[in-house]
Amino acid sequence: MAKLKKSRDRVFLNIPYDKKFERLFLAYIAGISAFGMVPHATLEIPDSSRRLEKILKLARSCEYSVHDLSRVQLDPAKPRVPRFNMPFELGLCVADANRREGQRQNWFIFEAEANRVDKSLSDLKGTDPKIHGATVRGVLSGLCNVFRRPGRQPSVPQMMQIYRGLRKNQAAILKGAGSDTLYTRRAFADICVVASSEADRIVVD
Repeated sequence: MAKLKKSRDRVFLNIPYDKKFERLFLAYIAGISAFGMVPHATLEIPDSSRRLEKILKLARSCEYSVHDLSRVQLDPAKPRVPRFNMPFELGLCVADANRREGQRQNWFIFEAEANRVDKSLSDLKGTDPKIHGATVRGVLSGLCNVFRRPGRQPSVPQMMQIYRGLRKNQAAILKGAGSDTLYTRRAFADICVVASSEADRIVVD
């Protein structure tokens, strides 16, 4: 497989894939796109025996990574276990960034509740997670405070406009993807296209 070139315009998005998270899923894509950056997620990776290798390769190709650790509670469906994918992928990114001298990856943690990361993942004590309160505006505000780059600097109201554009197009995106969930490869790609188009229209460099 060809080596993916790392780009300052790519953001690895590590979030839970569940129905109740869809609003925040769209918020992350809207906010990242508002900065002129491109979100990437494991949704793009087909299932295979080399999946972990491909996840790490995708994360390495991105200059930034955003990790939402808000799903630490027990799943209501049996078997009742917490969701480990997000902290696991965060661990991959952090370990890989620390191993590669001079190529530190900028990783950011988001949570719904203050102080919970100190208990759920105590090895990260001293890291300041962005608390979004499980709200769209909270996610957008957090992104606005972590991404400080030359060029495009969107406001939270502008990000909200992009988010509303995604919500408006959600039904059409699902219909085009032939899916009842946003968490498919095709739906994710279409969401990113719409978000990028909306961002170019709304945010002026």
